[in-house]
Amino acid sequence: MNREQVRARIEEIGIIPAVRVRSKEDAVFAASAVHRAGISIAEITTTFSGALDAIAELRKSVPEMIVGAGTILDKDMAKRCVQAGAQFLTSPGLVLEVVEFAKAQDVVVFPGALTPSEIIAAWKAGADFVKIFPCAPLGGDHYIQALKRPFSQVPLIASGGVNQQTARGFLLAGAAALGIGSELIPNESIYKRQEDRIRELSRRFMKILQDARKRNVVQ
Repeated sequence: MNREQVRARIEEIGIIPAVRVRSKEDAVFAASAVHRAGISIAEITTTFSGALDAIAELRKSVPEMIVGAGTILDKDMAKRCVQAGAQFLTSPGLVLEVVEFAKAQDVVVFPGALTPSEIIAAWKAGADFVKIFPCAPLGGDHYIQALKRPFSQVPLIASGGVNQQTARGFLLAGAAALGIGSELIPNESIYKRQEDRIRELSRRFMKILQDARKRNVVQ
């Protein structure tokens, strides 16, 4: 897939599972579980030593899945992730060298931002989306709604505090997608290999997404 196709798929799927684990095996299990549940995308955070191997293995074993890399803090890690096969890069904050690298490599990128100034800087640098992180402490869906007024053209991803109770509000407020971690992939379910639990949580979040999108269309 090219950059435009990956970007379109991310927006279409609307849920970005953040896989934050301890080993390559855990990452592959978690990402494969959400894929089999119907969410064909995963963000493999680079917070453990096997992250690059996990990205490479998933790209090979599940080629139809969108596999990206998260918690990218510098250009060197961005380069290593792209070499491993990452189809998108994301950071918890605005790291301009990562955005510039991704743009040069024609790879989807969505940096984190909190303030209007950071959103403007990220968008001007060439971000495909802007991840509002952590959005819950700043007002949750009310903050997303407030940001969408001046930034209607910027697709925002709500991340940090997204759960079954808040997901609908973020989507109705205008979020293009949701970044979800342990509320979708609980640590216990990873370590105990509870794929049924992950499948059920995936089903619930997908239902919330579908219902919210239908309501937005009606409005």
